[in-house]
Amino acid sequence: MESVTKDVLEEIEEKAYEKLKEVFDPEIPVNIVELGLIYDITVAENREVVVIMTLTAPNCPVADSIPRDVEMKVMELEEVVDVKAILTFDPPWDMSMMSDEAKLELGFL
Repeated sequence: MESVTKDVLEEIEEKAYEKLKEVFDPEIPVNIVELGLIYDITVAENREVVVIMTLTAPNCPVADSIPRDVEMKVMELEEVVDVKAILTFDPPWDMSMMSDEAKLELGFL
């Protein structure tokens, strides 16, 4: 496999964030990026992507489906060879992690 430049890895990361804006928490009409649920996206030189994410609550009823949706959405990028979504609750999510756009959408601004 050919060597991948830092610019290409950053471009894949940006595209992954854009794809994840298409994933919504079914109970909240805001995408998971704007909600602040995506903590980190790492793209390895072999084009494998790891998404560190959380949920709005540990007992979230969609705890199984949202990480699967994240993996499927990022896999739509032709540059990506594999994706793993890893759930963490450290730090726990709170409303301050939402973007201003999400706060406005939900009536908090």
